[in-house]
Amino acid sequence: MLLPKFSYHEPSTLEEALQLLSSLGGNAKVLAGGTDLLVRMKQKIDKPAHVISIARVPGMDTIVPRNGHAVTVGAAVTARQLADHEFIHDHFAPLALAAGRLGAPMIRNRATIGGNLVNARPAADLPPACMVLNSSVTLKSLSGERQVSVNDFFKGPGQCVIEPHELMLSIDIDTPPPWSGGAYIKLGARKTLEISMVNVAAMLTLQGPEGPIVDARVALGAVAPTPVRAYAAEELLVGSNPSEELFHQAGAIGVGICSPITDHRGTMEYRCMMIEVLTKRCLIQAWEKARSWKP
Repeated sequence: MLLPKFSYHEPSTLEEALQLLSSLGGNAKVLAGGTDLLVRMKQKIDKPAHVISIARVPGMDTIVPRNGHAVTVGAAVTARQLADHEFIHDHFAPLALAAGRLGAPMIRNRATIGGNLVNARPAADLPPACMVLNSSVTLKSLSGERQVSVNDFFKGPGQCVIEPHELMLSIDIDTPPPWSGGAYIKLGARKTLEISMVNVAAMLTLQGPEGPIVDARVALGAVAPTPVRAYAAEELLVGSNPSEELFHQAGAIGVGICSPITDHRGTMEYRCMMIEVLTKRCLIQAWEKARSWKP
């Protein structure tokens, strides 16, 4: 399948990239890893007149720790970098785990965190992880810069708040508090090269190794038009002592906020069952990591 005709641009500075986005607007698409964009172009779903590569823009593919354990992740950082990065794995486990489950090794070598967020696919791996880490994205244009919480970033399938003249620069994640632990679980028909039927990310913060829970975050993917935070389940968890029964109740609440569909990957009924099961399982894993937290 051939790509449609387009003009290719490869700016070498951020200013040049922003100038191109400003002048070309809705007629252009940004190319980072290309694992989604090129497929959509071959399928004639996307037909941009211009493609702007950010491969040569400095600083877009770096992971920079800041202020202790906080981190700024460039939008062009690949899933492979995230999965293999010791600092990310140690302090932001849901993100490293989600990155390690994205596609197959060749896809992870190319796919970027910025692309995974901007594409806004309901079943994408990285959005739920970024949501439970309370991440924010930096969006820049010639006219200014703004930060948007990942929890407020998605508008619908394939839709997010980024404007045609804006470029995602980075994802910023603050330090999780002491006695925090996180996890990510993905369910697919296969172990690799599979789009999620359900995915779940969770973060728990305990008052101490035995609890109670002082903060809880749960995010679900592939079960609604956008990734969703299970705020009602989080409210149940906060202030309670962790237990498998509590996590089962949280999973049951999670089912109520979702609107999964039936497709060739799974039925609505099966997805609802798995929301409950995987939420409980993910919370147990997060609890185990929180209990074993080390400074």
